[in-house]
Amino acid sequence: MRTLLFLFAFGFVASVANAQSASKIGYADVDYIFSQMPEFKQIDTDLQSLQNQLKKNLEAKGMLDAVRQNTERELQQLQANLEKMQQDAQAEVQKKQTLLMEPVYAKVGKAIEDVAKENAFTFILNQQIGGLDVILYGEPSADISDLVLKKMGVTPTTAPTTPKN
Repeated sequence: MRTLLFLFAFGFVASVANAQSASKIGYADVDYIFSQMPEFKQIDTDLQSLQNQLKKNLEAKGMLDAVRQNTERELQQLQANLEKMQQDAQAEVQKKQTLLMEPVYAKVGKAIEDVAKENAFTFILNQQIGGLDVILYGEPSADISDLVLKKMGVTPTTAPTTPKN
């Protein structure tokens, strides 16, 4: 009876261990992947150029209107206009960034999906979302960031940052 109970317990533990080992989880540092991609560097350059152009427009508008300081009402209107232009400029930069990053997001998403399937991962998590750690600890061997870059034909130049313990 004791042997039968032992065999049953051993079988149960083995089946639980087998079920646990069926899931393979990895993570990717998407910020690191983006920083290694030539497309991202070009997008960053393009956005910086757009911001500089819009800043020059704002400064030119401010100088022209500042010369015409006739009344307090005009100054208040100028301030309101400048604030509106700043908001519009920021919205334009964000819209352009979204437009430019859309194909990059799709490319990285496809590469992550391909690497996950090729390496039999059940889940791939992002190391950070909005500056907050999603992974509190991760084995460096589970970081697929360099595999994703290689899948996209990008040679990594720096090692990704690993989550802190």
